[in-house]
Amino acid sequence: MQMRYIKIILWLLATGAPFGLHAQQNIQFTQYIFNSMSINPAYAGYKEEWFGQLGMRSQWVGIDGAPQTALLSVDGLLDPAAGNRHGLGVQLTTDRLGPQSAGSAYLNYAFRLRLDDADTQRLSFGVGAGVTQYGLNGALLAPVSAGDPVVPPNRINNFVPDVRFGVYYYNPTWYAGISVMDLLSGDQSNNIFRWDNTTTDNIRRRRHIYFMGGALINLGEGTRLRPSLLLKEDFKGPTSLDLNAMFVFGDRFWIGGGWRTGVTVFKKDFQRVTGSSLSKQNSVSAIAQLYVTPQLRVGYSYDYILSQLSSVQNGSHEVTLGITFGRKNRRVLSPRFF
Repeated sequence: MQMRYIKIILWLLATGAPFGLHAQQNIQFTQYIFNSMSINPAYAGYKEEWFGQLGMRSQWVGIDGAPQTALLSVDGLLDPAAGNRHGLGVQLTTDRLGPQSAGSAYLNYAFRLRLDDADTQRLSFGVGAGVTQYGLNGALLAPVSAGDPVVPPNRINNFVPDVRFGVYYYNPTWYAGISVMDLLSGDQSNNIFRWDNTTTDNIRRRRHIYFMGGALINLGEGTRLRPSLLLKEDFKGPTSLDLNAMFVFGDRFWIGGGWRTGVTVFKKDFQRVTGSSLSKQNSVSAIAQLYVTPQLRVGYSYDYILSQLSSVQNGSHEVTLGITFGRKNRRVLSPRFF
């Protein structure tokens, strides 16, 4: 298959064409487990130190036009000497998928309620606001028929605002959180792009709900086990489930893996219409993180695709770099494993 047609297929997959409504899907990193602010604004300030992270993801290596994503985030506390109640975070993201591109900026705020005298557990409420610039280069789609109204004739751009909300609870042994992204979207929202006045469904955003949870199990002799899960729902495509487990050695070296698959929570519109279901197989991953110093950490993950796409690509690579900065003499009451 020629690469230009592969680009078209990737674009259709990314915009949700099999479901009858072209929906823009949110970016997801395999290493969200090291910094969950990208999926829940209530996470801002959780580490109780100013923390910056750079993440770079190359997906489906070997396919021309496959996704290339980068994320830069910084978050911390606004009042470290007065109760640790206010968290603030900034997140910048850029993403490219064949002819499609997106660059976003978000500001996240979290109000953190202290739940015990020892300050080992908190309930946090977070809100985020931002804007995304979407771009689509129709010239790269190379349609079979020239002048096809379904394809834009050249590059088009649009700015789309967004609001997100989340709740996050944690204690030393477990955590749970729920968040809603793209609150300004919905069935009646404006399309991201509109290049043909006769077309009512081009590309539009889709609201997402995330539920995450995990635990920390002490195995003794400086070894811990950190299982976690992430459930993502957009009410149109298959529900996505991530299951992860990490071993932590000496609080410095993390190694483990994950499994991403589709699950059936309830019957979707595309299943009612076609009577069929998309493949639930997605990927398995290997993940590692090393604290080079107490302030510097490096992470790497590799995703192996389980679907039929595995025969035309070489997996997905992701690298993260995290830096803790601020006052070096400040002591965090309990290590941050979530």
